[in-house]
This record gives sequence, structure tokens and C-alpha cells, in this order.
Amino acid sequence: MISRCYLEITNICNLNCLFCPKTDREKRRLTFEEFDTLTDRLRGEVQFLYFHLMGEPLLHPLLPRFIETAREKGFVPVLTTNGTLLSQAEGVIEARPHKIQISLHSHEGNKKEDAAGYIHGVMQFATKAAANGTIVVLRFWNQGGYESTNEALTSLIASHIPTPWKERYDGWKLADNIYLEYDKMFEWPDAARPEYAEEESFCYALRNQIGILVDGTVVPCCLDHAGEINLGNLFHTPLQEILSSPRSQAIYEGFSRHTAVEPLCRRCGYAAVTKRFRK
Repeated sequence: MISRCYLEITNICNLNCLFCPKTDREKRRLTFEEFDTLTDRLRGEVQFLYFHLMGEPLLHPLLPRFIETAREKGFVPVLTTNGTLLSQAEGVIEARPHKIQISLHSHEGNKKEDAAGYIHGVMQFATKAAANGTIVVLRFWNQGGYESTNEALTSLIASHIPTPWKERYDGWKLADNIYLEYDKMFEWPDAARPEYAEEESFCYALRNQIGILVDGTVVPCCLDHAGEINLGNLFHTPLQEILSSPRSQAIYEGFSRHTAVEPLCRRCGYAAVTKRFRK
């Protein structure tokens, strides 16, 4: 079983983050029928279902229903959001996703000014969601990049949940079900960028994660935002057939040998620069 599937329920976003590669694919949202079909074809093959690849999931009006349907089918539903639409997300709290990850670095990435209002909304939502059993992770994934407002935002968070907090390997536990997490900023894979000079390369793509774009295209990981490594379409082809295709197997076996066989993978800053993956 694959641990994570990043299912793009929409590729539409309400922000224009400086660090985001954007997408020029046709803007659309999954219908409920499409979501039902894709999750039926993923059932029993995937454990955690992340409602995100590109796009802002809270823009989808059917998100609470998607969460409930995913859970009914045996998935563990997880959201990643920029946190700007949480005031409209009462239905999401009631649907009880397993975890919600809020990308606080999107605030500076959009040169926003009302930091206090943003954090107030985030913390109101986080407190309610955590009390309802959802894990909430506040994320600063901007170390070495857009991080000049991190200290100010952290102080605002502390005004809602006072320190001391419990230190963890990747940040802090603020309260039951509420965490603050740090990670390095990375460069998205880009076919136009020169290859990274790496003696070895390893990634968990197709090993414990896959991505599904909003049109059903299966990609190896959550960073193939343009669908450049098109492995097949889940609307037309069963997942196991897609994963056993020559191209999929070449990717998998290449990483088993610590080799990136796809040109896009050799231009991935997430794996290369941060050296996250060392098997």
C-alpha cells in the first residue's frame, strides 16, 4: 500500500505566493462524481489522502463532503491550506479531517500586511479544530528564504497560546493537537533549470507517495505541479496498471539504485538541495 496520495481537488488558488511555481493548466475543480470515481480507484491502495497538490482546497465548496466520503472509504484525510479562508471553514471542522497543515509562510510570500488579523483567524480555527480532534500543524517551511516575519508571527501565536511550549525535533508542541513546525525552503522541480550535481539521488516517489492532478493524471510525487511525468490517467486506467508501467518501474528501480532517471527529478531542489532523502 502507498502511504500518501496527493489528490488535487482543485488547481485554483486565491493567492500568488512568491515561492510557488504556479500552474498554467486549465483551472478546474473535481465534481463529486469525479472525486467518487477517483477515490473508488484508490481505495485499498492508499492510506493518507492529502487534498492538495496545487490550488487551495478551501476554495472547493464540496470539501467537507469530500472529507467525510474519504473517511467512509477508509482513507485518512489531510488538508494543506494557506490559512486565509479559515473563517469560512466551519464545515471542515465538523467533517473532522485527521490533520490540517497551515502554511504560515504564505503570509510573507504574498507581502501581506495584516499579520495580527491573519494569525487571529488561524488560531481561532486551530483551537476549535484541535478541540474537535483534528491535528493542526502550523508550518514555517521557509528557513533560508522568506522568513523575515517568522519572529513576529510566532509572537502573535504566543499571544493566543502562551509559552512555554514543548520542544520537538521539528518545532514545538503548543497544546493538545496543535504544533508549530519548521523546515527549509526549497526550489520546486523545473525542467528549465540545470541539473543538480548529485553523486546519488533517492526519493520516495512511487514508493510511498503519488500525486493525482485534477484531470486524473497520475504523477510520481506532489511536486510535479505541471504533470510533466505523466504516468497515465486514473479515470481511464487502474492504478496498479499505471504503477506497473515501464516508465513507473524505471523511476522506482532507478531510485532503488540511488539514480534519478527522469530529467525533472534531476532538477528537483526538494531532494537535492535540502538532502532530505538518504535511504
